[in-house]
Amino acid sequence: MANDNENIPTPKKSMSFLDHLEALRWHIMRSAIALVVVTTILFFYSDFLFDTILFGPTKPGFITYRALCKLSEWLHLGSSLCVKTTSQFKIVNTEIWGQLTMYMWGTFIGGFILTMPYILWELWRFISPALKPKELKYTRGIVLGASMLFLLGVAFSYFIIVPWTVTFLNSFKLSSGTQVENLFNISSYVSTVTTLILWIGLIFELPMVTYILTSIGFLSPAFLKKYRKHSVIAVLVVAALIAPPDVASQVFISIPLYLLFEVSILVSKFAEKRQKQAAK
Repeated sequence: MANDNENIPTPKKSMSFLDHLEALRWHIMRSAIALVVVTTILFFYSDFLFDTILFGPTKPGFITYRALCKLSEWLHLGSSLCVKTTSQFKIVNTEIWGQLTMYMWGTFIGGFILTMPYILWELWRFISPALKPKELKYTRGIVLGASMLFLLGVAFSYFIIVPWTVTFLNSFKLSSGTQVENLFNISSYVSTVTTLILWIGLIFELPMVTYILTSIGFLSPAFLKKYRKHSVIAVLVVAALIAPPDVASQVFISIPLYLLFEVSILVSKFAEKRQKQAAK
């Protein structure tokens, strides 16, 4: 005769603070190893990473320049969305370690971007054991969603914001009579491009952050709606900081950023609804 106690699920063994630190250490180590592996692989494809990817926006044939001009014609806006690339883009190095430092930094950032989905997965593996079965059910796909949003932000920044930014800065002059030539240091260029890509990628995580904060009760749709008008000002400020100072460019960049806020409101409603269902 089978023992009835065999059908009773064994409760999860509670972990001490040191056990949690040990588990976190291994998640961090696996993420670091993955980052090192991907970064090392990129070392062998540095020509493609730098010539095609990082320095791509400096070339007149960059895909964004052609696509935006076609879009401008289709919208009957003339050439307002076209990015002018008449000025030759010159990048110089003034530091003895400059090119090597940027070589290492560029491959590291590329490795970090490609490894981000795995890093998010390791983070989720660390957090998920603390969630209840219902909470796990309602948070399925969170790693995939966060990864897609991050990569979408990276793509938006690389194909839209970076070309406009570097082209505007290259063509900007104090006055038409000045003889000052723009020669950009490689460290300045690579740092600007990688910073824009990473920050916009993180900004695009706003809907996922909203979902998490709403799920744990720190945020609500009502709060977001209350500050909707303020969000418009915030979006315009961000667009003014990262876009060239012309109206068409700033509006074109502001629209996706504001849509992120509206999507966050919908995500917050969805999370709040799921939270109420889980509480029943």
